[in-house]
Amino acid sequence: MAAKDVLGRRGEDLAARYLEERGLVVLSRNWRCRHGELDLVATDADRLVVCEVKTRSGGRYGTPAEAVTGRKAARIRRITRAWLSAHQVYWVQVRFDVLAVLAEPGRPVTVQHYPGAF
Repeated sequence: MAAKDVLGRRGEDLAARYLEERGLVVLSRNWRCRHGELDLVATDADRLVVCEVKTRSGGRYGTPAEAVTGRKAARIRRITRAWLSAHQVYWVQVRFDVLAVLAEPGRPVTVQHYPGAF
């Protein structure tokens, strides 16, 4: 597994733990369909929370959250429709969050949560 993949997996693990510590239940991780992948799908008992996790090891290419563009958000919405259909969920309130994980060498890992980011 490439270093980038290891970093991404670690970020997703930290993000899932972060959500669970705040009372959310993770329903799916790395769910794939022909349109792409959803990193985390969770619920807070009131709504479905679809989370895009972005992990970086430094700020050289901008903050992790800056990597979620309007185009990426539109793609995540399309994939979410496929997830809802595949799981036969026909009506539920959906919130789209971004979890930005910064894992700089020699520094504590930080998780920033942006609820309702898009």
